[in-house]
Amino acid sequence: MKLIILDRDGVINFDSDQFIKSPQEWKPIPGSLEAIARFNQRGWRVVIATNQSGVGRGLFDMGTLNAIHDRMVRAVARAGGRIDSIFFCPHAAEAGCACRKPKPGMLRDIAARYNMSLAGVPAVGDSLRDLVAAVTAGAQPILVLTGKGGATRTDPDLPPGTRIFPDLAAVAGSLAP
Repeated sequence: MKLIILDRDGVINFDSDQFIKSPQEWKPIPGSLEAIARFNQRGWRVVIATNQSGVGRGLFDMGTLNAIHDRMVRAVARAGGRIDSIFFCPHAAEAGCACRKPKPGMLRDIAARYNMSLAGVPAVGDSLRDLVAAVTAGAQPILVLTGKGGATRTDPDLPPGTRIFPDLAAVAGSLAP
């Protein structure tokens, strides 16, 4: 099975320092929805792994998070693609959970759910915590320069072997030509 793990904010949709708190605030990055469709057309399963600490901080509730994800899933479907599953961490940073990236718990849950090793599985993110979680879980870290990616690119702690692409469309062009 070909599996790809994507972060949400900054990879699929524009990010916000004030969090994406409503479906109306969720705006796709140009080309990202078509990239997901391209992965699907080439036989890839697309899984989202996203920190959503706005829930734990009380900025929005689970119903709102579900509505945001529904908007994303519908937008991907309109572009001819699908998201196979969405994993998220609702905890605030101070909660100390095992699922919040950069910890690998969410990615390990994905491996368990799909009954596979993440060795070599591409994990796409725009922040250092996405890449660290990928490496710790044994996945291949991929940095996109959208979202926080431009700043992350110059981080001295960027994991060795991280592949770098301008955006998700470029990742799809390379992995799902």
